[in-house]
Amino acid sequence: MNQEETPLYDSLLQFAERKPISFHVPGHKHGALFQKENYFRRVACLDQTELSGLDDLHAPEGVIAKAQHLAASYFGAKHSRFLVGGSTVGNLAMILGAIQLNETVLVQRNCHKSILNGLELAGAKPVFLAPEYNEAKARYTHPTPHTVYKAIKMYPEAKAIILTYPDYYGTVFDLKSVIDAAHAANMPVLVDEAHGVHFGTAVSLPLSALQAGADVVVQSAHKMAPAFTMASYLHVNEESYVPVGTIDRYLRMLQSSSPSYLLLASLDTARKYLATCTEEDMNSLQAAVDNLRSLLAQSDCWEVESPDGDWLKIVLRVKPIYQPKQLAAELESHGIYPELVTDRHILLVHGLESLTQEELQRVRETINTVGRYSKRTPVHEIRLFTQPITELAFSYSEMEQKQTQFTAWQEAAGMVAAESIIPYPPGIPVLAKGEIVTKQHVEMIQLWKNSGISFQNERIAEGMLMYSR
Repeated sequence: MNQEETPLYDSLLQFAERKPISFHVPGHKHGALFQKENYFRRVACLDQTELSGLDDLHAPEGVIAKAQHLAASYFGAKHSRFLVGGSTVGNLAMILGAIQLNETVLVQRNCHKSILNGLELAGAKPVFLAPEYNEAKARYTHPTPHTVYKAIKMYPEAKAIILTYPDYYGTVFDLKSVIDAAHAANMPVLVDEAHGVHFGTAVSLPLSALQAGADVVVQSAHKMAPAFTMASYLHVNEESYVPVGTIDRYLRMLQSSSPSYLLLASLDTARKYLATCTEEDMNSLQAAVDNLRSLLAQSDCWEVESPDGDWLKIVLRVKPIYQPKQLAAELESHGIYPELVTDRHILLVHGLESLTQEELQRVRETINTVGRYSKRTPVHEIRLFTQPITELAFSYSEMEQKQTQFTAWQEAAGMVAAESIIPYPPGIPVLAKGEIVTKQHVEMIQLWKNSGISFQNERIAEGMLMYSR
């Protein structure tokens, strides 16, 4: 197929050029109702609905169908679906389409909250595979191959294995070997590849999950490709164990019946962008990123990690005497905004285009000034995952029948969590609903809260919801 084509985007442009009279939704009437100085007027002509010639996301036969076929051809899938609810809706549909009530599923524990929500909606029985702690990186990465292989043998009844690849920091692992082992046990492999839509654009980047043989893959196009926020893809592989019709049924339930054509068109053009990237383009980009790494390494506040997979993710491991949140605030005061700040790291996500000389100069000037006011007392190490393979204390159906109570942190250890505790970003629960709260959980949550980390939980400073004894 001709990857230069953008059928959906082109159809929207052609429709707008006809200057049609709107007797239909949306109410902004091709942007006419926006005030002249309102920036939305510039793009509102593309914000259309299911009109003649513009197809229907939930029953595609025309330009949306062709755009999805082009995506499948580029990514190497049998079927590709456009998502307007982020990777979240893709993960939910992927899980609901593959897992039924009370079925066992193996799950990488450091997963996005949408994975846990999907498991709860499905009424699954998750078996969590703990990530390994990397001493050099000072963070958790992924389960060891030994843990995965052991879990496959321990739970032969498992209906699937759900993995996250890459992690938020761009770290990858030997996904193909894990997939081969799962397939040998007749287990489909579902992959949340939210941060890896660009994998495969260069030989220097990691193998994509589809290339490794995953059965269903979800990607956030907006994270690394030029697509609008929430625009994502779901792919079903050629030899998939999961029927695409079942996934489609859940997508029709979960996605809006009025999907944004701006998001859909951006998926069309993002695919073209990725498909037309040349090896020369990516080599030039990698050289520019290496140059930026060298520039950042001149600061005494952090160490710049060597990439362990995705070289577009630049991880600054902050030295113990500095406060990452304060360093990030200093960067922001100079107009430099990181993606993620933890108690140990600052994550910078480089785009698929090189920085301008003006932007590089701003970085150069900034790193010479940061760190003057962000000293702190070094913190002690806290380890969360002491067991490589674990289950929830209660099933999801049992949780539905139990009463909850708000419990102060000093009384929390030993109780069962009635809510997930979610630092955001990255949206990976430090404590999952149904897990037993440990002293380490309490210490880590309080440490992160005191370090300025944001949580998606009310009253996090005081305690959390627990299941009554």
